[in-house]
Amino acid sequence: MLLHHKTALNAKRIVLASGSPQRRELLSNIGMKFEVLVSRFDEKLPKDRFPSAAAYALETARHKALDVAAMVEEQRQQQGLEGPADSTQIPVDLIISADTVVEADGVILEKPDDDEHAFQMISSLSGRDHQVHTGVSLVLPGEPDPSTGKPPYVRSFFVTTDVTFAQLSPDTIRAYVASGHPFGKAGAYGIQGPAGSFVVGLKGCFYNVVGFPLHRFCAEVLALIEEGRLKL
Repeated sequence: MLLHHKTALNAKRIVLASGSPQRRELLSNIGMKFEVLVSRFDEKLPKDRFPSAAAYALETARHKALDVAAMVEEQRQQQGLEGPADSTQIPVDLIISADTVVEADGVILEKPDDDEHAFQMISSLSGRDHQVHTGVSLVLPGEPDPSTGKPPYVRSFFVTTDVTFAQLSPDTIRAYVASGHPFGKAGAYGIQGPAGSFVVGLKGCFYNVVGFPLHRFCAEVLALIEEGRLKL
């Protein structure tokens, strides 16, 4: 969807506000050039303040993107005070942030704390349907928000995928936990790893379960270009 804009996009300074190797790989696979700057935002928003798990993921993504926008500005100002210009003084054109959560029966499952927590999470998904929500925020630091007349411009969206797990034995779950694969992943699993064998089926975007809804992302970036907000 963005192939005809690839050269122009890659001339822009794009920042991915995530340390996720899966997100880095997915963006690289579509030919996008970007740098990584991991947000300092503590991902512990009070879950009971949100009407849905998707809204929670969306707001977390927005906070992460805005934090990185502030970090970029801090870098620019610091470099301007201390020495000659370098790449940190080149204006950032687009910041990309995402947050993925797993939801089962209205309960938000983020990253497990330890082995027992991971065992409980996978057990709660065994033989059942659950939802994977990814909130994405696209921040244009130099573009004004129409409501305020001041930058930045923020466009956010979320994508939900329904996933069905097979019935898993306790021994299977224990072996999976012992492999170390549950850690650092929402819901204690990554569909691209061994837990992919647990998945009976899914409805929606596969890459959303990996952690980044590629099709919707490309559609939203294309819309920003066509609206003249992301200027190429």
